[in-house]
Amino acid sequence: MSGTHRSLTRAPALIPMSDFKSIPIPDQLDYIRKGAVEIIREEELAEKLKRAQKTGKPLRIKAGFDPTAPDIHLGHTVLMRKMKHFQDLGHTAIFLIGDFTTLIGDPSGRNVTRKQLSKEEILVNAETYKQQVFKILNPATTVVDFNSRWMSGLGADGFIKLAARYTVARIIEREDFSNRLKNRLPISMHELLYPLVQGYDSVALEADVELGGTDQKFNLLVGRDLQREYGQESQIVLTMPLLEGLDGVQKMSKSLGNYVGINDAPNEQFGKIMSISDDLMWKYWELATDVSMKDIAAMKSRHPKEVKEDLAATIITQYHGAAAASAARDHFRSVFGQKELPADIETKELPINAAPMKLTKLLASLGLAPSITEAQRLIESGAVHLDDQRVTNVKAEFDGTAPGEHTFKVGRRRFLRVVVK
Repeated sequence: MSGTHRSLTRAPALIPMSDFKSIPIPDQLDYIRKGAVEIIREEELAEKLKRAQKTGKPLRIKAGFDPTAPDIHLGHTVLMRKMKHFQDLGHTAIFLIGDFTTLIGDPSGRNVTRKQLSKEEILVNAETYKQQVFKILNPATTVVDFNSRWMSGLGADGFIKLAARYTVARIIEREDFSNRLKNRLPISMHELLYPLVQGYDSVALEADVELGGTDQKFNLLVGRDLQREYGQESQIVLTMPLLEGLDGVQKMSKSLGNYVGINDAPNEQFGKIMSISDDLMWKYWELATDVSMKDIAAMKSRHPKEVKEDLAATIITQYHGAAAASAARDHFRSVFGQKELPADIETKELPINAAPMKLTKLLASLGLAPSITEAQRLIESGAVHLDDQRVTNVKAEFDGTAPGEHTFKVGRRRFLRVVVK
């Protein structure tokens, strides 16, 4: 990567702590704990918070994001929101775009080698990240950086010296790698380097705290080890849960089509959020909003549909404003409450077929399901309607042998008019 990448916003080295400087450390820890799975080590974090409060020097809170896809979705915002919580306490958020690590491909949670992206693809995706990050983070106390800034200049000798500070045995302890070895699946050499590069990022940035999903725990702990190797105080590791997507099963992912993008249109966001299960809704409240756990607990006595509408409105307000949220709620109620079709329903044309075709195949080809397997799952769950009739047979066929107009409804949010001609 070129050396032209610079931070968009540089927080000053010393800033006066916010009004939270008078808040007792136990209360600060309570605020930071919201939604967190693990803090390693919490007693060390307490000491860092005390020192920051005493000196007025903010902690440096790092989270890395590899731009493998162009858009940020609610799954990404779990870490970003936790960064914001630290900002609320007067600290500096370092939003690290892993343009160098993306060239390697993060092996976390994977059983096969990840496809590598080109530099051009990474740069395009990184640009969209830069445009979206400040919908959550405070620009005044945010540093946006690129790890190519130090990794590209490290050189072959520097990389060898870095690799000498960690053992192969420790790397192979990683569950992803050990599982692949047991199953005789290949591990590329470049993948073994990924934890070292992510760990060295913490050295280069002198991070006090690093945030990551539970699947990143190994990489984050490598950062603690490498900081000690380089004579630095070890960072705190804080892990957050992985947010399930709309299907309630898989981690939210654009490739799986189960995501809510923060740039999605308000009506689309509202419909998507209303399609999640009542149980999953509470996790979205906890991880995708700043509402306190006490207030979330108080909602559990209310009707789930009403609470879910409030969740959708809260999330839309965060990214599009209160007026857009109100309009999206009205739109949803008019369409789904009164059984009306949306005025802007998408329409696609199909040529007349010589014979009926499997509905699962058609749903996938129309983009109503990301795959035939997922189309089958949607039918089995009762989420598919054709011309106002629920489809429950996975072997059902669509008769497109004669001209006509048909309406598909998938879940509670997706409509499609199909014209056979």
